[in-house]
Amino acid sequence: MTFQQTNQYYYPFVKLRCQCLVWIAFWLVVSYPGSVLAQSPSSKQIDALVDKQLWPAIDELSAYVALPNDAVNASDILNNIAWTEKALAKRGFQTTVLKTANLPLVLAEKTFPKATQTVLFYFHLDGQPVRANEWNQKDPFVTVLKEKTGAGDYKELSSNPPKTVVNDEWRLFGRSTSDDKGPIIMMLNALDIVQDQKKTPPFNVKIIIDSEEEKGSPSLKGALDTYKDKLRADYMIVMDGPMHSSNLPTLTFGCRGNAGFTITTYGPATPQHSGHFGNYAPNPAFRLARLITSMKDEQGRVLIPDFYEGIAFDDETKKIMAAVPDKEQDINKALLITQEDKVGSNYQESLQYPSLNVRGMKSAEIGKGAATIVPSEATALFDIRLVPETDGKRMVELVRKHIEKQGFTVLDHVPTPEERLKYAQLVYFEGNAGTPAFRTNINEPMGVWLRKALTDGFGKDPVRRDPVIIRIMGGTVPVVPFIQALNIPAVIVPLVNMDNNQHSPNENLRLGNLRTGIKTCLSILTTPLN
Repeated sequence: MTFQQTNQYYYPFVKLRCQCLVWIAFWLVVSYPGSVLAQSPSSKQIDALVDKQLWPAIDELSAYVALPNDAVNASDILNNIAWTEKALAKRGFQTTVLKTANLPLVLAEKTFPKATQTVLFYFHLDGQPVRANEWNQKDPFVTVLKEKTGAGDYKELSSNPPKTVVNDEWRLFGRSTSDDKGPIIMMLNALDIVQDQKKTPPFNVKIIIDSEEEKGSPSLKGALDTYKDKLRADYMIVMDGPMHSSNLPTLTFGCRGNAGFTITTYGPATPQHSGHFGNYAPNPAFRLARLITSMKDEQGRVLIPDFYEGIAFDDETKKIMAAVPDKEQDINKALLITQEDKVGSNYQESLQYPSLNVRGMKSAEIGKGAATIVPSEATALFDIRLVPETDGKRMVELVRKHIEKQGFTVLDHVPTPEERLKYAQLVYFEGNAGTPAFRTNINEPMGVWLRKALTDGFGKDPVRRDPVIIRIMGGTVPVVPFIQALNIPAVIVPLVNMDNNQHSPNENLRLGNLRTGIKTCLSILTTPLN
């Protein structure tokens, strides 16, 4: 057969075969999950990948929770550190245990080709103490999957669901399912998806895992001084704390700090019979009560001079706060209050001011141990939630000066007998400047990048899922030392449900938040930096 004859018979077949191959290749690109991240993935494509990963994530989280992690038990924490190192190494990270004055930190690093910038992710693995008898399950460290009943409480699922189905409203109960092992597992499983797709993040990844967050991270500042070069990055993302109550993707651009003080007032040298000495020996509890009520008006506004100094909102800031989908009726219903304090005009605005809070009081015994006495002393513990405009040391000093203006002699020590005989009204005052607040400008490059990542990742169907932007959250996370030592901007990316009972019995993670959390991590890991 001549060359021309070969062409005559085979060219139509070859042409048809090539056309088929082109269509097959096109179908593989758009349909095969292994190619989803070859281009900017759609929200639906990301959903399919996340759905596949949910049960492995649930199983891995359950294994992680099975390790008790009481922050005050060093052996607990060391076991958790070993598990965490192994889980990170499985994902190809180089891990280092960073020794500190107390319990160590875990640093994991992974670099990627052509990446020139680095993002540092912060988590913590320690948890609050557990009072097992207060939990609605046998063991707080054995996760239980539950669903909501018509009465509004949660009961264990009657049967093991097939591992092809996940109901977003199911909840996984166990200590640290939300605070903060859940977010760690979300990140690890998002990394699994990226690896399975044979793709790499467009930036280098560092992960720092704190082991003492629930104790206030006492060793963190010293560790940062020692390991500053190892921790250097361009941006820092803090994955701790709850999302907005709507469970929509949330970006939080700051957190309040926390200062505190304790005041003690005095009556007779020892408790006295209230019949013999009532109306004669001054009662320190009344003195303390009058002092406390002098600090706030009936609307909850602090009366201490200059307490709110420097707080002002421009039009853009007001617009940001107004866009948060808070429902004050729902908040008040959940709190069982009929009227909120009037420090701000709405919930978000109230968080922009420093707060003054009585966190505990004690004078004499109540209940079975109560006696009819005039107490010898009364004590109140306070916290001040700080905002970036307020310095903790200055705020504590404002309180001390206010107490003096109420006619009290303020001491920095327990009064001596001589001092108690000399001064009519005494206060022992102890204060600490605590942890400062931080706030990152939402229009900085980091804010623009994260907003794009979440907006693109969650798409516009059925409604546009732009993230909820929180200017500053009310709680405190100990990350300001990172911001100060590394001189980098930070944003909190919360992933867990607001009603997760963190720090309390029956802590839980809503599975819809597990889904959203993995998707959020995946969206961030696949979005190029600006």
